[in-house]
This record gives sequence, structure tokens and C-alpha cells, in this order.
Amino acid sequence: MAQEQLSISDIPANITPREMRHIIREGRFSGPTSGLCPGHAQGNLIVLPKEDAYDFLLFAMRNPKPCPILEVSEVGDRFFHTSSADCDIANDFPRYRVYRDGVMVDDPTSVEDLWRDDLVAFLIGCSFSFESELIEAGIEMRHNTQGRNVSMYITNIACEPAGKMSGNMVVSMRPIPYEQVVRAVQISGAIPKVHGAPIHIGDPSVIGIDDISKPDFGDAVDIHEGEVPVFWPCGVTPQSVVMNVKPKFAITHAPGCMLITDTKNISLKF
Repeated sequence: MAQEQLSISDIPANITPREMRHIIREGRFSGPTSGLCPGHAQGNLIVLPKEDAYDFLLFAMRNPKPCPILEVSEVGDRFFHTSSADCDIANDFPRYRVYRDGVMVDDPTSVEDLWRDDLVAFLIGCSFSFESELIEAGIEMRHNTQGRNVSMYITNIACEPAGKMSGNMVVSMRPIPYEQVVRAVQISGAIPKVHGAPIHIGDPSVIGIDDISKPDFGDAVDIHEGEVPVFWPCGVTPQSVVMNVKPKFAITHAPGCMLITDTKNISLKF
């Protein structure tokens, strides 16, 4: 029997990351995780066969802004151990994407039945981690206010290739009032392990975005007069890579549907 789905408004403000992971594991929450468990790091996911894992590790090392690695699993291990306790990679993300030959073929809430002994999982830092600090500084996160997923775009910014891995950077966008842009840069720049400072501010066409109202992932949000679009490197970049190089098999998180870890954001500043 399908579990009753909870919304963000149903989640207690003081819920712990482990409690939230268990709600997700039980199939009771399958939406975007922005705003949940403030102060704790969230993470993106890419899972690849061992034969592709070294090339991706090298790719991430060469592209630390879009792909800051928080943890790498042992081959075949379905659990992360450093970032969180009791953390099931196959069930603790609200929703996944399954790719075969670079084409998304499914978006399940569990990939337990697809797990293999040759798989390696990479947990990558997420910009949702610094959102709580932006909010504390009085900077609105418009996607939260509007009950939407964050806007994400594939850019014309080429990542540094590694082995068979190559592709263009994905960015997330948040509209920021002009007078708060410097503060937003300072706050996010202090947390480099979750993407750090923005990669671009202003005219989206400069980075290859033709229509800001049509994101490649997530939802469009309103941009008000007196605001400027600010773009951060995004951990959905591995999905751009998968679509570009077309490995035989890959699993990722669904954009916006992150792992909520036990790791405190403050520990990622050093």
C-alpha cells in the first residue's frame, strides 16, 4: 500500500536529519528538500559502475566548484558512513533518476532493486546547505517562498574533462536584491565545500541561458524589479556529464531531492 505523502509544511522544524532520512526511506516524502533540517549539509548523488568511477573522481577533483565531493562509498557498499550514520544510499534520497546510455529511463523513489556489487556512489555538496545562512542574513530564497524547486540551467561553461568524463556546468539561480548581492557572495563564498561563491551574476545569456523563465531542471521563479539573478555552480552537473558521455548505467538524485546528512554546515567552512 502506498504511503501517505507528507509536504514540507508537515515536517517538524526541529526534526533531525536521521529522522528525516527515515521518513524518506519509508516512502512518506518524495519532494525537494530545500529548507529541511537547517544547519545540516545536503548532498547530490551520482552512482557509477567501478569501471567509470575513477574517471569521475578525477573529473570531480578537476572541477571542485560544481562537484565538491563530501564522501565516496566503497565499491558495492550501499551505505555512506562518514557524512551520516545509518544512511542508505538506495533509499534515503526522496527521488532518483536512472540513466542507461545517457537517457533517463526512470525516476523511482528507491533504487534498492537496481543496486549492484560493482557500483560506487559519490556524495557531492549542495547549495541548499548555505541557504539557511542566507535566510538568517535576511536574504529571501524565492523558490522556498513560492513552494517550488530551485531553478537550474545547463550553461555554456565547459568543465575540465577527465578520462571519458566531460560536459558543461549546471548552475542554480536565486534572484537577489541588488543591495544584498555582496552579502550573498560573502556568505556562500565562506563554504567552498558546498559550491562556494557564485559563478556568475547578472545577464544569463553570457553563460548560455537563452530564456531564464525555462530552466532545464527545477522550476521557474519570479524575479522582481530591483533584483538580479545570481548563479551558483550546481551538483546536478554530473547529470549533464552523464547525458553528454552516455555511460551504460548511472543513478543520480532527482534535481532538488537531496540527501540530508548529519554533517553540520559549519564544519564545511574549514
